[in-house]
Amino acid sequence: MSSHQILQFRSDPFVLSHCFRHTRLTSSLTLQSPLKQPFSGLRFRWRRSNHAGVRSSTTEAQSNNGNRKEEALVSETATTSIELKRVYPFHEIEPKWQRYWEDNRTFRTPDDVDTSKPKFYVLDMFPYPSGAGLHVGHPLGYTATDILARLRRMQGYNVLHPMGWDAFGLPAEQYAIETGTHPKTTTLKNIDRFRLQLKSLGFSYDWDRELSTTEPDYYKWTQWIFLQLYKRGLAYQAEVPVNWCPALGTVLANEEVVDGVSERGGHPVIRKPMRQWMLKITAYADRLLEDLDELEWPESIKEMQRNWIGRSEGAELNFSFLDGEGRETDKKITVYTTRPDTLFGATYMVVAPEHHLLSYFVTAEQKQQVEEYKDFASRKSDLERTELQKDKTGVFTGCYAKNPANGDAIPIWVADYVLASYGTGAIMSVPAHDTRDNEFALKYNIPIKWVVKNEANSSDDAKQVYPGLGIIENSSSSETGLDINQLSSKEAGLKVIEWAERTGNGKKKVNYKLRDWLFARQRYWGEPIPILILDESGETIAVSESELPLTLPELNDFTPTGTGEPPLSKAVSWVNIVDPLTGKPAKRETSTMPQWAGSCWYYLRFMDPKNPEALVDKEKEKYWSPVDVYVGGAEHAVLHLLYSRFWHKVLYDIGVVSTKEPFKCVINQGIILGEVQYTAWKDQEGNYVSADNEERLNEHQQVTIPEEKVMKSGDHFVLKEDPSIRLIPRVYKMSKSRGNVVNPDDVVLEYGADSLRLYEMFMGPFRDSKTWNTSGIEGVHRFLARTWRLVIGLPQSDGSFKDGTIVTDDEPTLEQLRTLHKCIAKVTEEIESTRFNTGISGMMEFVNAAYKWNNQPRRIIEPFVLLLSPYAPHMAEELWSRLGHPNSLAYERFPKANPDYLKNTTIVLPVQINGKTRGTIEVEEGCSEDDAFVLASQDEKLRKYLDGQSIKKRIYVPGKILNVILDRTNVKVATK
Repeated sequence: MSSHQILQFRSDPFVLSHCFRHTRLTSSLTLQSPLKQPFSGLRFRWRRSNHAGVRSSTTEAQSNNGNRKEEALVSETATTSIELKRVYPFHEIEPKWQRYWEDNRTFRTPDDVDTSKPKFYVLDMFPYPSGAGLHVGHPLGYTATDILARLRRMQGYNVLHPMGWDAFGLPAEQYAIETGTHPKTTTLKNIDRFRLQLKSLGFSYDWDRELSTTEPDYYKWTQWIFLQLYKRGLAYQAEVPVNWCPALGTVLANEEVVDGVSERGGHPVIRKPMRQWMLKITAYADRLLEDLDELEWPESIKEMQRNWIGRSEGAELNFSFLDGEGRETDKKITVYTTRPDTLFGATYMVVAPEHHLLSYFVTAEQKQQVEEYKDFASRKSDLERTELQKDKTGVFTGCYAKNPANGDAIPIWVADYVLASYGTGAIMSVPAHDTRDNEFALKYNIPIKWVVKNEANSSDDAKQVYPGLGIIENSSSSETGLDINQLSSKEAGLKVIEWAERTGNGKKKVNYKLRDWLFARQRYWGEPIPILILDESGETIAVSESELPLTLPELNDFTPTGTGEPPLSKAVSWVNIVDPLTGKPAKRETSTMPQWAGSCWYYLRFMDPKNPEALVDKEKEKYWSPVDVYVGGAEHAVLHLLYSRFWHKVLYDIGVVSTKEPFKCVINQGIILGEVQYTAWKDQEGNYVSADNEERLNEHQQVTIPEEKVMKSGDHFVLKEDPSIRLIPRVYKMSKSRGNVVNPDDVVLEYGADSLRLYEMFMGPFRDSKTWNTSGIEGVHRFLARTWRLVIGLPQSDGSFKDGTIVTDDEPTLEQLRTLHKCIAKVTEEIESTRFNTGISGMMEFVNAAYKWNNQPRRIIEPFVLLLSPYAPHMAEELWSRLGHPNSLAYERFPKANPDYLKNTTIVLPVQINGKTRGTIEVEEGCSEDDAFVLASQDEKLRKYLDGQSIKKRIYVPGKILNVILDRTNVKVATK
């Protein structure tokens, strides 16, 4: 049996008395009566004692006179000593207070709040309600925002803490296709499950503000925002190369394609040009970049956005295409470069497989190779093509271009590491000064020419790629009139741009990596795009705002068409209409918006969720904006967060919102990884093979070893039964495929929601990744049980707890006040700094100290219960109620630390005997000489020097030293 064995009793719980008499195991078990009788959730531990009649040491209980002691249930005659440990009745408390909060709408934020009070808008990133429900990784961020929300309410803020659902998207539709169930049905079912799970964890959301992106009253305003973008030229159609997945029947974002297949389902993905709706996010690139500096965001997230936007200053340079005879033609290949100073070093050119002029740059002999290569490249995503570690591939087109700086003919290659969507889709390749170009040149034996000298290294021993700045060399041409030799890279670059603009060979250019947002999906389950296309002219016309929402038609068949036409094209009567303005036949747009659409602006609708006349009321938006704290995963850095900022800035420009940015502070929580998995290997005979020789392990069978069969040996983990067998420990992100998902429902059932909340906050720093360990939750569970008994007392003989508390009305001592206010200061500071784990440590220290007191004064316990409430709200509410308060503590004032009790008023005083320091004592500031001497006389170490000795005199310097001079005529030798 394991050391933490759980037993389910389905008979009389009092069979324990019989079990204990025959048990010699050390174990722990939980009794759970199917009828939830008082013994439900009681935890018992029994342990073997070496001698009969030995009383177990304990840490907590209360004697009749109010003294704190631990009580043990021990049989004086049995060979086994038994420690009975009852946990608090969380199974009764938590449903009770969840019902209370719901019935009383405790956390409802009124539509009209007192705007003279400070506000606090705390928000979780919009969850997608999947069919799998929550796992224990999800509540990490939700618990943190809930703690912050509860703290601010108690500090007198108006708090907005809402919850809703980002419910459109591919997963629901794909599941619907596989099962034949309408996506609306599965979405509503998933939402119900998520909502139930979140409520079971006691989160203080204002459920009156709940919303879903799939509701027409919500996506009416998503469509309205699209129309504002369209009217301002920020929404347009263009023919662009996209990731097309025939099996899923839709365009996929680069992030949704892995190794040439769809992330969901593993279906082949190809690149092909399609006419798509685009949003002109590039028009806001500079503002998106500049305003990052004002945000209280993790620097890593801001840097990711800066890199994604990728602003650079350089030049566009024109290379003339040479015909088969080597003559210059009027066709130009324009390249963008940030290093115009290296122009003389360009020894070849590369164009993207999708370059619009590629067909002109291919000879008949090379055409088949180029076409095959284009097809090969179409099966890769942009991310795969630009991966720095990938092997560079390409094909020579057979044609040449003229380097404008020196007139050299340089070969034109096609390679997939160049993207048509970035810059001009063509680059000048300088293999001496660009690592990527150098690798390509070495592979295909292309000439390399050095034109930048590294001033820090003048050695000419071996020419190596040098991408840095320096002094220009080998860069002069009398034919073109350009000479930049001996100039610095910066000076040379400016001179090249000036020369190019003067001669018509190019111009200065600011460029961005950021591309316009592809804003269309060939799917059914998404917001309809409110656009009509006239049959005769193909002209696009905006649906009138008065006709919004344009609702999604009901479809029984929402499978992909296989032709590239979206599923909405099957709704013939919905698609084919007459334009109400012109009377001309038209078709509705059949692509839908991507899932990102609804999540771009939901934080605004939470401020005013029921408004039928406007996206958000101006006064409400002005009060609540911006979101004060926004918590979610770092994986949304360059998608959701960037898209939301873009939409917000558009809304700012048209006067809908009052702030330039939507989220003042963003916090990324760490990931909770699955429990450690231990791997061993067996040979063909079934014998274990140690993992010392990892290179040969793939020859053997891999097996997973349970934790109870593993032990630590030095820096390694080994088999208990054979320590010579070393194992490999690994942790993985929780996923159904690995079978390491922990369902929070199971944890709540066994330990309670407060324990789960507390454990997730106690695992480590909030922003760090952490490994889940179910056994670790028992520590915080014990802390909550100790807290319960500190206030309520020990359970009665039947396992239940009496009503009321054991708190007294005694005046607290100075020590108790200091302990309390130290805890108040610690918990407040740590919550506000999101160091939740150390805040819990502060409360644990308080409880440990309180168990040493002879009484529990109300003036000490009540403030501590309020401190506990943001972390463990169910227990805190129950304790508060039992302390005699009729109302919820949700709006009680959070305690404030009194600085007078935080001062350290004791000092360490050195004590000398005959001028030699023999020890120290701790005294109060201002301590008298007599009191200091008494303390020294009582000190165990100093007493042996003073007992029975004749004192000649004492020398006392307050706060500095006590020197006791013994009468040497009557000195007794002190034994050491």
